Amino acid sequence: MVEGTPGKPYGSLMAHFNIVEANMRKRREELLTLLRPDQTALAFTSFPRVGCKGFTEPHYEPTPGAGSSKSLFFPEEAIMQAHPRFSTLTRNIRERRGEKVVINVPVFKDKKTPSPFTEDFNALGDDGEAAAASKSDHIYLDCMGFGMGCSCLQMTFQACCITEARQLYDQLTPLCPIVMALSAASPIYRGYLADIDCRWSVIAGSVDDRTKEERGEKEISEGSKARRIYKSRYDSIDSYLSQESCRYNDIDVVIDPEIYKQLQEAGIDKLMSQHIAHLFIRDPISLFSEKINQNDEEDTDHFENIQSTNWQTMRFKPPPPNSKIGWRVEFRPTEVQLTDFENAAFTVFIVLMTRVILSFNLNFLIHISKVDENMKTAQVRDAVRQGKFYFRKDLLSGTSPQMAADCIKRCGAKCDAKKCDNDKKYNVEDEYTMMTVDEIINGKGNEFPGLVPLIDKYLDNVECDVDTRCTISQYLKLIKMRASGELMTMARWIREFVANHPSYKQNSVVNDDITYDLICKCDNISRGLEDCDELIPLYNTRSQDDLPPALTKYYNALSTNGKTNG
Repeated sequence: MVEGTPGKPYGSLMAHFNIVEANMRKRREELLTLLRPDQTALAFTSFPRVGCKGFTEPHYEPTPGAGSSKSLFFPEEAIMQAHPRFSTLTRNIRERRGEKVVINVPVFKDKKTPSPFTEDFNALGDDGEAAAASKSDHIYLDCMGFGMGCSCLQMTFQACCITEARQLYDQLTPLCPIVMALSAASPIYRGYLADIDCRWSVIAGSVDDRTKEERGEKEISEGSKARRIYKSRYDSIDSYLSQESCRYNDIDVVIDPEIYKQLQEAGIDKLMSQHIAHLFIRDPISLFSEKINQNDEEDTDHFENIQSTNWQTMRFKPPPPNSKIGWRVEFRPTEVQLTDFENAAFTVFIVLMTRVILSFNLNFLIHISKVDENMKTAQVRDAVRQGKFYFRKDLLSGTSPQMAADCIKRCGAKCDAKKCDNDKKYNVEDEYTMMTVDEIINGKGNEFPGLVPLIDKYLDNVECDVDTRCTISQYLKLIKMRASGELMTMARWIREFVANHPSYKQNSVVNDDITYDLICKCDNISRGLEDCDELIPLYNTRSQDDLPPALTKYYNALSTNGKTNG
């Protein structure tokens, strides 16, 4: 897996939306120049044959009795050897846990899939651990690489201050499962069709270093320092950060009491103290000797070591020391898409949602427990069409401007926000209901305006050049059509490709022939050599490498005067 980031942050002008796709395209082209003629680079969430015999080139055999993972399926050489971080993480997660990681993915039961679906791992060198850990009717995986070998699309936003960063962190959280379902792209694991469409639970399991006591599978002995930890270190967030959001924090948040006490005594408010103290319930799982002795008054390496290995749906990122970088928020659930157009579309959609949230001061909050339920729903096969999600009915907050109410009315929805913050009889559960992804994205008659119509109304009220508006409209068209089911998600498209392949035996097995043809097809689509009407609408965006000269001059002047976050 290769991670790509822009050389510098995008700017704050509307016209900057028009350079995202071009930047992604340039990075892909640069990567392709480094490859051999018989190699390619795909924006693909999960390679279907990872863990199957011969999935590496050159071929390597797994070593169940040795190495950092001791996997039955994942060779040591498949873990990146150029840097010790990856093998160190793999080993330390396994050793802290006290056993190999256990990932059981429900298998898709086709007409000829054995029932029950079971596997015999003896020939692979199983010492009994896999036989005990694997579940019937599930695809068993046993290595960090199955999760951390996946790819995704992450977006980081800089806020103007800590208050705005906390607001974005909270308000984007309920959108995480919706966007994950909308971007679903990973239905195959270890050569089998799965009954899930997203990578999330696979990665959560792949880095789950909790002991049996921490997972609640074994009683905590008297005098032990162990504590019950309810989630993997890769999972959804446990609490909102803004004071206005605290009433929706309805699940137990496990904290390090000493860290919490230290933060409280230093004047840090309760919610932020709780957030940081929750991060520190995790042990470091990768630490280099030269980084042990640090001046914590000047360096944040020790904090970042913990922060960067708490992989959650959202990440709250304080400013680095001695830097002009401000408070940032990272949005992490989105599955990577096949083409630069699609990835730019999801990126622009989420960034526009941040603009709408801040400009209209909208409220998307629901109970954290309901967000967790939505995360489970989002991973189910074809959740984008079949699933129903808890979502807030009225998006106006007590401080929303009149323009926000006008925009919601112009979307055709009712607008009667309830100002009941101080009413003790008021039940917050009345604020949300069950909706489909289509209803959330495109609207539900006069009951809910829809996120894309709200973005359209926002765009009507800001200055936006013609080229950028043209590009954005094509991105929003993709989002709308994915939500409505007019276009397939990548996961559904892959399933149909497999089902219609002449080598498929309706037994859930995705063999080498199917995988090769699938990858060739995907490569042609991503390079623009083939259209795929079921997945992507015809498009002709006006994305370009740079801003027009006049806008560049204007933006530079703003930056010089300190009027933009960049």
